Amino acid sequence: MSERRRGANPPNGAKTAKAIREAAAELFFRHGYEATTLRQVAAKVGIQVGSLYNHISGKETLLRWIMVGIMEDLLAAQEEAIAGQTGTLNQLRAAIDCHIRFHAARARDVFIGNSELRSLSPPNRRQVIELRDRYEATLRELVERAAAEGWADVVDPQLQTFAILAIGVHVSTWYRPKGPLTLDEIVEKYTVIVLRQLGVQEPAGSLRTPN
Repeated sequence: MSERRRGANPPNGAKTAKAIREAAAELFFRHGYEATTLRQVAAKVGIQVGSLYNHISGKETLLRWIMVGIMEDLLAAQEEAIAGQTGTLNQLRAAIDCHIRFHAARARDVFIGNSELRSLSPPNRRQVIELRDRYEATLRELVERAAAEGWADVVDPQLQTFAILAIGVHVSTWYRPKGPLTLDEIVEKYTVIVLRQLGVQEPAGSLRTPN
């Protein structure tokens, strides 16, 4: 098999590759990974099925692209949000804000990531899980630091981190831009909920001296 056949992406094929990923994501979301065919992906992009192999080695490549891509984007957003703040509590608030906004904005990709992990082969599944573990570990570290510094009364850092993660996934299932609450209002309310659940009673944006 030639390098081109194995999935090499020609330098001038970046736009086509992006279109292929977008088409695959839409079809996986609407019909599921198993029910989607490469012929459907090619038709949605407007190319021949054989042309897909200039960019991918098979259908699983598309799923890996989507799932790894969203985790890399989420990790980058988390890192940027935290880097823009000083102090553990402000960093925790920024991480919560980022988590909720990202899941609201990328609901389609979040759905694919949560529902199709089982469809990946073990090596690709491990790659996604490792990225998820990195994201979770950063959030858990912030929760643990908040407790250690006296900002929060944490019962179980792992379980309380899971609770924060679950809020993002939940928001992705029901949030609509034209809903009764704006995204800013949703983020503000959920941030207060999370901080109170962690034993931090102050409204978002305020600070106190730790005990």
